[in-house]
Amino acid sequence: MPSITQNWWAIALRGVAAIAFGVIAFVFPTIALTALILLFAAYALVDGIFALVSGFRRRADGRPDWMLIVGGIAGIIVGVVTAILPGITALFLLSLIGAWAIVTGVLEIVAAYRMREMIRGEWLLAVNGIVSFVFGLYILFFPGPGALAVIWLIALYALASGVVLLALAFRLRARERGSDMRQGPAPA
Repeated sequence: MPSITQNWWAIALRGVAAIAFGVIAFVFPTIALTALILLFAAYALVDGIFALVSGFRRRADGRPDWMLIVGGIAGIIVGVVTAILPGITALFLLSLIGAWAIVTGVLEIVAAYRMREMIRGEWLLAVNGIVSFVFGLYILFFPGPGALAVIWLIALYALASGVVLLALAFRLRARERGSDMRQGPAPA
């Protein structure tokens, strides 16, 4: 079984792919957002079809599973609507992210207030709550730039991940070459 050092090139390819995606997402954020939405549409559609098929397959008692059938129909509808109206899907998704950030921010501020007598540094949680709250408001009131910010965060993550993977790949490559030299010539 080959060790991870012998497959350094696969890790390097992952790194290059992540960097390429990050650069493309930074340069063409609209294309990246559309691709993510269409990928979600495909997932929802396929998941819905499989749930529907599973629901109609007879259970041990001979009856269909209506929960799976309803879930499958919902998945198919969501997939089709997402593919046909990707803009509405993006807006809805951003609204969910914004609402989640606001709720999380408020809860963190409340938790920090309650913790003020128990620990020192509770203000860090409060600051994080404020940042989350402001981020949520920004996304809700400025969905266009909010979508761009989300794509840029994904792009930044992809770039950072790609650089780390490349660094790891080159270290593994160096280690593999070093171990080959220590072993001496290959047996005949």
